[in-house]
Amino acid sequence: MKTEASFKLSILETSDVHGNVYPINYGLNAESPVGLGKISTLINEVKKEAEHTFIIDNGDVIQGTPLTYHYARFEAGKPNPMIQILNHMGYEAAVFGNHEFNYGLELLHQSINESSFPWLSANLLNKETGEPFFGKPYLIKEFPEGPRIGVLGLTTHYIPNWEKEEHIEGIEFQDCLEAAKKWVPYLKNEEKVDLLVVSYHGGFERDLETGEATEVLTSENQGYQMCQEVEGIDVLLTGHQHRFISGESVNGVLVVQPGSQGRALGKVDVEMTFVDGEWKVQSKTSELLYTEEVEADEEVLAMVKDYEEATQEWLDQPIGKILGDMKVHDPMKIRTGDHALIEFFNRVQMEAVGVDISSTSLFDNLAPGLTEDVTMRDVVANYIYPNTLKVIRITGADMKEALEQTASYFAPYTGGEIEVNPKFLYPKPEHYNYDMWEGIEYEINISKPFGERITKLEYHGEPIDPSKEYDVVMNNYRAGGGGNYMMFKDKPVIVDLPMDVSELIANYILERKVIESKVDNNWKVTHD
Repeated sequence: MKTEASFKLSILETSDVHGNVYPINYGLNAESPVGLGKISTLINEVKKEAEHTFIIDNGDVIQGTPLTYHYARFEAGKPNPMIQILNHMGYEAAVFGNHEFNYGLELLHQSINESSFPWLSANLLNKETGEPFFGKPYLIKEFPEGPRIGVLGLTTHYIPNWEKEEHIEGIEFQDCLEAAKKWVPYLKNEEKVDLLVVSYHGGFERDLETGEATEVLTSENQGYQMCQEVEGIDVLLTGHQHRFISGESVNGVLVVQPGSQGRALGKVDVEMTFVDGEWKVQSKTSELLYTEEVEADEEVLAMVKDYEEATQEWLDQPIGKILGDMKVHDPMKIRTGDHALIEFFNRVQMEAVGVDISSTSLFDNLAPGLTEDVTMRDVVANYIYPNTLKVIRITGADMKEALEQTASYFAPYTGGEIEVNPKFLYPKPEHYNYDMWEGIEYEINISKPFGERITKLEYHGEPIDPSKEYDVVMNNYRAGGGGNYMMFKDKPVIVDLPMDVSELIANYILERKVIESKVDNNWKVTHD
């Protein structure tokens, strides 16, 4: 080793790719600036220029598109297309995201076994032994005549609030902050790493500059706390929130987050020098490389062409007809008064489990609604998550509290157009956390203060009794308290239906062939 030497490393991060390979929006069947095909082109360009690279995925990669759904549902005996691509692209590590568990442990273990790289999980522990459930908490990357790089993997421990129990059986989700406080000193003092990178499938619960809370402090996103409370982290790779963050440091820790769907590649450049017998960080910078103007790598697309063609054929299968209008013309209009699409989804849910109260959401503003000749593409374009259904038993008081939470979606009304509360837009859009109910009659008055907006709440023409119990069907995410609906958490589960809601909707249409649009106008938003 020379008395003085320099070393340059480019860390390349993807996160929340959510099954996107081809540059396509499956719901609209139109081109979109997303996917690992485009990311591959960017990575190849960086490799040509960089002295050294390290490529890592930060979670939520094997789930999220019709491609991955079709694979998991109909072709799971074949190699996982997402893993094939990561192997081909030269990924050196991956971290578990919360959506890695959506298809169950059997498919997840299969995916891990097919990977030519390790999956890192310092805080996912075996309930019986207390050891890391999936084996490796961290990775040491050594370079000849260069520094030792330590990469620690952490996954938001909030997963049990959303995921089906059988999909996480035997796993203890240790608090990420606690795990970081254990492993970071170990890597620095015992493993003697020269550069410590934490890859955390989680984000930031506080403003990066002021430290003020930007969301309810549930411990779902502990990135800010890690930077402040865990000494020794050089770089914090983040995700989960789908934010685009680069060029930011918190308490000296460089942070980055590359959005979602493969819209950007996170790039961290670290320069180190060997001085007085040790490697020291001289500079570290981060940027996001966007895929919008990039052509997809045809070699990557060709690898999963058969999977893609099978998916497209499945999506275009006609399953029935809609009489009347179930299209989404204006998302805000749907959220301010009863609509045939939402009523239909709620009625499918109620019939599937045999209850007469239901809630659901319009998940995002890209949902197109259902066309006259319905296909599977229409269904998955509107119901984009692999949710299942649960019937939980709640009190009238819980129902009122939940509706007040939903009513906070609207900003205080001062006249003019109705606007969305910024808390539902930043740091990421959360339109899916606005629920619309069927089986009860209610009104939301957005001219009233938060917490006092539900001005009518009835069941079968009678006021809801705060102390009485009601059985309500909703998706498993919401039933677990997801979206800050903590009034639902740990409530008695009366029915647990382990079938994807999108499949229930498709089967409902297939069985009946013709669906008539209906609206009973059981709820509305006012500002009198």
